[in-house]
Order: sequence, then structure tokens, then C-alpha cells
Amino acid sequence: MKIGVQLYSVRDEMDKDFEGTLKRVKDMGYECVEFAGLFGRSAAEVKAICDKLGLIPISAHVSLDDMLGDDSVLQTYADIGCKFIVIPWMSEEYRPGNPAFEQNLPKLIALAKRAKEHGLFLGYHNHDVEFEKTGDEYVLDALYRLIPADLLKAQLDTCWVNVGGADPVAYIHKYAGRVDILHFKDFAGKKSENMYALIGVNGGNKDDIVGNFEYRPLGQGLQDVPALVEAAKECGTEWAIVEIDEPSAGKTSMQCIKESIDYLKTVL
Repeated sequence: MKIGVQLYSVRDEMDKDFEGTLKRVKDMGYECVEFAGLFGRSAAEVKAICDKLGLIPISAHVSLDDMLGDDSVLQTYADIGCKFIVIPWMSEEYRPGNPAFEQNLPKLIALAKRAKEHGLFLGYHNHDVEFEKTGDEYVLDALYRLIPADLLKAQLDTCWVNVGGADPVAYIHKYAGRVDILHFKDFAGKKSENMYALIGVNGGNKDDIVGNFEYRPLGQGLQDVPALVEAAKECGTEWAIVEIDEPSAGKTSMQCIKESIDYLKTVL
């Protein structure tokens, strides 16, 4: 597996120094990156920077609304050289079990087909909310059952699978061959009230959290990272993506991703 980083993890640094941050990421040993915004750069500029640094622009998280609204968004990431374009979050009306899902499902399938026309694989990145039940199955499983594997990749976020109450190792095996790109994320504590405030969802901030949930650099939390690595290898995962939504323990975002890759290399 090649090791990459979801650049949302260092969004504070990307905003201040786009190219300099990518260079530091490369110097840490990361081989590929997953974008979360381009910070005003054009596709040509981003591609040129990645080419110069020797970084593979493997993927991008792009809002569903942006992708549904304009095919030029898909073309932008194709021009950068991305192989995957990933839905990072879906509002309730696009999730199985919601009354509006049936009318929105064709939109998701059409988007996946348009992505393929642009040379991209559409992926879906879960949180814990997809581990609520619709009927006798989890929302996530219903989504992957209703949209075939050749149209929608399973970008499992191992932290949120765990927090959602499922076994991330078992889920990697369950979707073997579909998890081309996997998010490695560690955490401490347990599911907490309003924990999405850590990433500013609904305008919240980390002071609003009721509970002790927090993200951690890999190897410093509750995840069995060696078991995740072994499962990923067995199931054909090609890209191991480090993601830390918010730094903790008084460390900077760059310290967190550096400690994460240093640890991950010891178990790969």
C-alpha cells in the first residue's frame, strides 16, 4: 500500500502555505494526497505542484452538492490527475431509510456514471451515522447494496466504523475488492454527544462536546492499527490514507500527521 494523507488534517497549514505544506507532507514520507479543497488554485496549478514534488494526487473529498451541480467540478479533479472523487458526507435525504432517498438514488447513480465518464471512481466516506439501522441492515450496507461496486467505492473510515459500533477489520473484509482507498484514523474515548463539533458541523466547536471523544495520531488511541493493516493487505487495498480531523494532546496538525506516518511505517 502507498501511504497518503487527507489534507483536511492540515487545512490550517494548507490555507497559509499551500505548496509549502505539500512539500512538508512529501518530506515526511507521504506518497500521495487526498484533497479537501483547492484553496483558490486552478487544476493546472495543483497538478504542476504535485508533479514538481513527486506527490500522487490520488483523490479528493468534494461536497455532494458541488458534484451534483456542475460537471466542471468532476473535470477539475480529473485534470489534476485524481483517480477517486469521494462524497465526504451526505445529508439525511440521500441516506437509505429516509423517505426522500428513493427519489435521490437515481441522482447518485447518475453522478457515479458521470464520474466514470471523466475517468474518476466515485467513492463514499462514512461517519458513524451510517451505522443506524434501516430495516434489518445498517444504512451503510443498504447504500452499498443499492449502488453497485463498479459505480461506488467504499472508502471506509475506520474510526467512524468503530465509533458506530461495528468492527472495522470485519468491514474491510466485508467489502474486499471495493475498498481501494482506506482511511486510517485513531481516537480515544467513546462516542460523545455533539462530537461533530470537533469539525465544526452545525456551527459547533470543540467546547460544545459532552464526553471524552477525541482524535489521536495513529498508534496512540484505541484502534488496532496492525489488524487494520493486515486486513487491508488481504483485501486488496492500494491506498492507506491518514486522517486526523482535529489535533489533540497539545500537538499541531503537522505533528499529528508526522507521528502517524512514522508509526504506520512500522506496521506496514
